[in-house]
Amino acid sequence: MRSTAHHADVIIIGAGIAGLSAAHLLTGAGVGVSVLEAAPTPGGRLATDEVDGFRLDRLGPLLCTAWPELTSTPGLGTPELREFASGVLVHSEGRHRTADIRSARGALRAVRTRASAPHDPPGGYGSQLRLESRGGLGARSTALQNTGLRGSGLRAPGLRNSRTVSDAIDRARLGAALSRLAATPTTRLLARPERTALAALTAGQMPARTVDGVLRPLLTALLGDPGLTTSSRCADLALRDYARGGLCVPAGGSGTLPDLLAAALPPGTVRTGVHVTAADITTVRTKEHGELGCRSLLLATGAGAAAELLPGLRVPAFRPVTVLHHTAPVPPPTGRSLVLDGDRSGPVAYTAVMSEVDPSRAPEGRALITSTVLGTPPPELDRSVRAQLARLYGTPTDDWELLAAHHDPEAVPAMEAPHDPRRPVRVLAGLYVCGDHRDTSTVQGALHSGRRAAEAILTDLGVRPAHAGGAGLREAA
Repeated sequence: MRSTAHHADVIIIGAGIAGLSAAHLLTGAGVGVSVLEAAPTPGGRLATDEVDGFRLDRLGPLLCTAWPELTSTPGLGTPELREFASGVLVHSEGRHRTADIRSARGALRAVRTRASAPHDPPGGYGSQLRLESRGGLGARSTALQNTGLRGSGLRAPGLRNSRTVSDAIDRARLGAALSRLAATPTTRLLARPERTALAALTAGQMPARTVDGVLRPLLTALLGDPGLTTSSRCADLALRDYARGGLCVPAGGSGTLPDLLAAALPPGTVRTGVHVTAADITTVRTKEHGELGCRSLLLATGAGAAAELLPGLRVPAFRPVTVLHHTAPVPPPTGRSLVLDGDRSGPVAYTAVMSEVDPSRAPEGRALITSTVLGTPPPELDRSVRAQLARLYGTPTDDWELLAAHHDPEAVPAMEAPHDPRRPVRVLAGLYVCGDHRDTSTVQGALHSGRRAAEAILTDLGVRPAHAGGAGLREAA
């Protein structure tokens, strides 16, 4: 099998991570591949801009270290990942608490000690909870390190010990529930009754203060869904992955992932600046190069662009995302933690001092604060965001400089119930579709979708894959 300038065994339209990961599996099996991308650079929505020494993600999705596709996709190798601090900080009701909760017994002891204190500690940046999820797959128990929780029983002097003990048990129960979830296989999660993520949360066994103060803001960030209308099965998968491993971002920006994939392909495989006007199984027509021939066609674009080339393809609803990057002379005092707004007091769903998480994203001596707004952004966005960030970080933001604000109205394909996380990638023999709209709307889902599409193509071509996807890969997405 071979490729020429005007023919390839497989033409892939779209050089996002789904198409690029499929290209690696195909070329590794000896199949000639040509990847066509309309943009001047590969990567799709995973793009990173360089501005005055800063590296700014246009979308900047949260990644999870438990995703096996991050370390098992040919071409990625072992990407350099920068982890957030263990757990997350949930800001709520403007108060700050510190304790270390690692078991039901430790929770009771720590909260009793705190309950005897006559006053709250001064200073701080609000009531925060650190939710740690160590030891995936049940090898070690999940730990909860509490620095405050709505209704935690530590809200005011003189609160009764019975309330503090009860709430400490709630936190320990949450840790145990996450530990059990970490050990749950995908087949069991997908067999659960399906409803919205919010309905599943509120119908569960956790008290309302745990749901509202921890789980709801956490799932909002993981799913990119402020209303939590996402399928409960997808929410279970996201929360399970979080319980198995920590949150992370690629070193140098999210654009490094497609850059790694594109650079590892044979020279000439990826052709940028090529606009496809029409396509079928054996022919692709372009503005720049006329007709290109192929034996199979893989659409690896976004869902909307794929539907334009393949009428009748279902297009999901989308969730808009806006990412803002500010720089400050002094970093806020949250370290590498991901900060969530448990009160939903403004447009920002989550934020982090990204220069602390990944120092390569900012020049020396400058702090980079990256914040994510889910849904339609409000008028006077920067002013609203600055006011909220001042509350979340407990520091003035008047001298912060806005470096960039990027809005994507189709950033996250919605996964509303009923949602099939394994939508077919084979439309018919010779015609295939992949992308985050076929699996789950995450980087893991996009990579896994590309793998499924490549395996389907190789099966139809009668070619043995060079990289066999193990059970662990099929388990993960």
